[in-house]
Amino acid sequence: GLPSLSRIVTGGMDRNIRMWNPYMPRRPTGMLRSHTAPVCFLSISAEDAKIFSISTDNTIKVLLCTSCLFTACSRTSGLKGELTACHYMPGTRSLCVAADTLALLHLRLRPPPETHLIVSHKEPVLCCKYNKEFRHVVSCSEGSVVKVWDFETGKHLFEFSGAHGDSAITCLTFDVTGRRLITGGRDGCLKIWNYNNGHCLNTLKSDKCAEICDCTYVEGGINLVTRTKIFDDLYHLQKPQPYWQDDINCGHKEDILCIAQCPPTLLATSSYDGEIIVWNMISGHIYRKLHIPFPTDRADTETVDTSITQLVFLRTRTVKFESTAASLISNGPQGRVKSHISSITVTADDSFLYAADDGGYVYVYSIKDYALQDPERGPPKCPSCEYIFLYITFFGLVFFICTFGQAEPWEIFTSASWKHPRVPYEILIDPQSMPLHPMLGEAPGPSGCVYTCKLSRLKQA
Repeated sequence: GLPSLSRIVTGGMDRNIRMWNPYMPRRPTGMLRSHTAPVCFLSISAEDAKIFSISTDNTIKVLLCTSCLFTACSRTSGLKGELTACHYMPGTRSLCVAADTLALLHLRLRPPPETHLIVSHKEPVLCCKYNKEFRHVVSCSEGSVVKVWDFETGKHLFEFSGAHGDSAITCLTFDVTGRRLITGGRDGCLKIWNYNNGHCLNTLKSDKCAEICDCTYVEGGINLVTRTKIFDDLYHLQKPQPYWQDDINCGHKEDILCIAQCPPTLLATSSYDGEIIVWNMISGHIYRKLHIPFPTDRADTETVDTSITQLVFLRTRTVKFESTAASLISNGPQGRVKSHISSITVTADDSFLYAADDGGYVYVYSIKDYALQDPERGPPKCPSCEYIFLYITFFGLVFFICTFGQAEPWEIFTSASWKHPRVPYEILIDPQSMPLHPMLGEAPGPSGCVYTCKLSRLKQA
């Protein structure tokens, strides 16, 4: 408890954190449903009333009021052993954590919620995809809420909550018709929904699965990636088929984090230890194993995050089996960009690659003629910046200048209807208002990026 604030905070086996007024003990004054495992440690910062909590799955969360400002787990933070306690040091804005050793985490906290700003979800959005058949955007949150939005107007069409109980929804995909929505959650379940009315048609669960990290739909069934193994399931069946034998004998030894599929037969998976495995989906056999080169120019190699969270096939190259061109893209620890790459996508013809990082920048690369023969040592070439600027403006239109959930509808091709909650429209379109960054100069930066756009002021969009 914190006497100066007259509040008591408790956590327990039900994974919830409750706030109490000691003079009114009949019911809690607030409840935070953020953890997915029992809470084993709590503390409150006397300076700013932030709540620091640790759960038995080695997850640390920093909470303020009803918002989660920071989440870290032992693996992504390089911590070994069981997390038992933590202490916040406001002077350095860092968190001292007790595990097998004492570790210091420098916090980059989310800003506290601003009540005057429009938000799409009350909790952080963990996944979002576009349904091209209906021209809808579907977003899923940490609070297990699924919302469907009209892409052309931003109108909220419908939603359903408690999709995975109290567990966060971590990934989603659609079937080939766009009429089935598939979601995966931290409860280890994969659920199939009727896209039109939100009715759950089927629930799939593996006995050994602790969390669904990624999923994708292929013709004839769903390939599911869990934190431990892979299994197939034809979605009209109730039980999964047996594990692939190669997966049991020679599969990933660490948690699987990402999956990518290239028709008709290839499937790629990546894991926490930096390993990529390309599978034959028909036979279940391993086609090839790849290992991301470990950075050799860093002194803190023991704390380098080797996890691979993004995989993208260059399909126009993959179909040419005799080709020597590189056909798979991933993020990894040896990137030229300082911030972690959090998202990667390519155009349909594999000419341009878009990469977004945790620092709020979007990078655009021209890869049409890149790595067609031997491995490349330098970055991709730079096309015209004016062309790329227009390409990015159209490509990221809604996410840059509109907010799903705002009261006023927009027309996607009518610029006068665009609105952003923070800055005037003129700021968004004026090139002179771009922030200072070495990538934005006349010469390309060390990453070889064609064009970058700072999103820190637009993250609420």
